[in-house]
Amino acid sequence: MIYTATTLRKSIYSVLDSVLESGIPAVIIRNGKRLKIVPEEPSGRLNRLTPHNIVKGNSEDLVNIHWDTLWEGKDFPE
Repeated sequence: MIYTATTLRKSIYSVLDSVLESGIPAVIIRNGKRLKIVPEEPSGRLNRLTPHNIVKGNSEDLVNIHWDTLWEGKDFPE
C-alpha cells in the first residue's frame, strides 16, 4: 500500500499490523521521496497463501480410492 505522511499518521497502528500480518511493505511518500516500512524478518510466500476448501465431502475418503478401477480413458501409450 502507498500512504502519504498524513494518512500514515491517522492510521499508523493498522498500517503496522498490516505489514506484520501480510509481510507486504508499506510505502510512504514524503516530500516526493519514498520510504518503506518492512518487517525485519520477511514472511515466506507460502505463509501469504489463502486457504481454499476445494474438497467436497470428507478428504479422508480420497485415501482409499483405487484409481485403476475408476479409469475410463484410453490406455497409456507404451
